[in-house]
Amino acid sequence: MVDLLWLILGLAGLILGGDLLVRGAVSVAQAMRISPMVIGLTLVGFGTSTPELVTSLQAAFAGSPGIAIGNVVGSNIGNIMLILGLAAFLYPVVVDPAALRRDGGVMLAATLLCTGFVLWGTLGRLAGAVLIVLLGAYLLFTILRERRSMTAATALYVAEADLLPGPAPTRLMWPALMALAGLAITILGARFLVSGAVGLAAAAGISETVIGLTIVAIGTSTPELVTTLIAVRKGQGGVAFGNIIGSNIFNILGILGLTALIHPLAVPQQVIGFDIWVMLGATLVMVLFAITGRRIDRREGAFLVTGYAAYLATTLWLG
Repeated sequence: MVDLLWLILGLAGLILGGDLLVRGAVSVAQAMRISPMVIGLTLVGFGTSTPELVTSLQAAFAGSPGIAIGNVVGSNIGNIMLILGLAAFLYPVVVDPAALRRDGGVMLAATLLCTGFVLWGTLGRLAGAVLIVLLGAYLLFTILRERRSMTAATALYVAEADLLPGPAPTRLMWPALMALAGLAITILGARFLVSGAVGLAAAAGISETVIGLTIVAIGTSTPELVTTLIAVRKGQGGVAFGNIIGSNIFNILGILGLTALIHPLAVPQQVIGFDIWVMLGATLVMVLFAITGRRIDRREGAFLVTGYAAYLATTLWLG
């Protein structure tokens, strides 16, 4: 019961802390007159991925690579099959072809690279450095390219930045304190979450990897779920789709890269033999759905959600 309580408190801390961090950071950036495109591309993308980052780092330092890696792989699977699937089932998601060609291609390339590193069996500092350098190159290229002209992708980043915050504040103190408080709560929540997850796995007789792929991954993906549902509810399906792509790119290149760079990880056999292939397959299906009809409709959304339910059942059975 104590482990379950820590787990619940950790999830609550991640949700609350992540929300405060994103809102505070974006408000500060707005007050400093930073471009909405840059805010949407970087702060919102990094901010909504902060729970995954802090949790993976905490798990790595705690000697739980199954949770650290499972969190990223499980989050990417959940982003596509659960979050995008649920959003499309409720409100069909329209896909912008220009954004899909560039950012979708980066997501697919990052997924393939991640698959290669995972099959190697160890995520060391070299792999982490490669992923971080690629993330920096992607962000720099995007910012330089989008500043030259207002493209469809730029509009998506601007719209994403506008989803969460209110009007730009006239003073920096309160939003800055909000961001710092959010970061502190997120770190504390991640510590509770990892502690509870490790204890729960031991008590239930299942592997830490399964806990990381399921409960932890779903919990840390909550900010993406909120942002995506807000976007589709407002009729901004392109923003919802872009949010999923951006999150998956950040998860692989940023979170997995930084975690491996700081603390090398041994990849669990379950991830090598099953979960990494589900992540790759889900990514390919998502791109296929987006290309064929330039939208993800309710039937395809139902297919993704049903597939996620089957994935969870199989993961629990394997664990």
